[in-house]
Amino acid sequence: MSTHSNAKPVTNQDPLQGERRRTNGITRVRPLSAALVLGAALWLLSSASTPLRQDAGALDASATRLAETRLAMGKWIETQQILSKERNEWQQAKEILLGRVELVQKEIATLEEKLREAESGVAQANQKRAELLAQKGLLDGAGAQLGAAVARMEGDCRRLFQVLPSPVQEKLQPLYQRIPEDAAKTRVSVAERFQNVLGIFNELNKANNELTVTYEVRTLADGKPSEVRALYVGLAQAYYVSARGEGGIGRPGESGWTWEPSRDVADEVSMALEILQGKHTPAFVPLPVRLQ
Repeated sequence: MSTHSNAKPVTNQDPLQGERRRTNGITRVRPLSAALVLGAALWLLSSASTPLRQDAGALDASATRLAETRLAMGKWIETQQILSKERNEWQQAKEILLGRVELVQKEIATLEEKLREAESGVAQANQKRAELLAQKGLLDGAGAQLGAAVARMEGDCRRLFQVLPSPVQEKLQPLYQRIPEDAAKTRVSVAERFQNVLGIFNELNKANNELTVTYEVRTLADGKPSEVRALYVGLAQAYYVSARGEGGIGRPGESGWTWEPSRDVADEVSMALEILQGKHTPAFVPLPVRLQ
């Protein structure tokens, strides 16, 4: 059995040949065929551009990451530089501070040593002050006792001065005037007062061991004053003789010296005066003496 087919035989003609028409000798393509061609071209272009867009995005991302990395690296380097600078500055400041601390510690040690020395000096000064205060107390007590003693001695000098012979009074007058009237109010030191009193007593002691000859005016037995030569034997006895040979005896009393005429002693007094003047050979001369 033979079969027939309606299919047309395949020929090697252009696939688009059936779509073409010749018009006035010009070949034209139908609109459907052009759209197919355009679509195929667009598909090819889109297929080719997709990897390009992906590569561009990857490049952009890589560039962004690179920029960020560079920025981060720059910041890190800057941070490291700042840290290094701060570390160096801190090291220098630390050395300076350590030097200052060491210096301050030395100063503190020096001040503490001086403080200990000062405290020791203060303790010694306080001890010395206490000793001086104790000595001052003793001296004040001794000074008060000496002041009272010199006041008593000055009182004795006043009483003795009233019964001293006139020549001795005249000799002691400068020292006697230095005795303060009020011992409690005087500004003269105790030492100066002692020196003055001792000077008076020294002169009194010398006068009490000497024979003193002087010219005086005395009232004789006739009641008339006359110049006489007086002989003082120490401070407790005196005799006189006038030019007319009238003699007398003098003795100290509470209100001063008292004189009594005595003819019995005239010759002996005259002889004693001549011996003192070198006009007579030395000899024992008896003279009356009253002891109290």
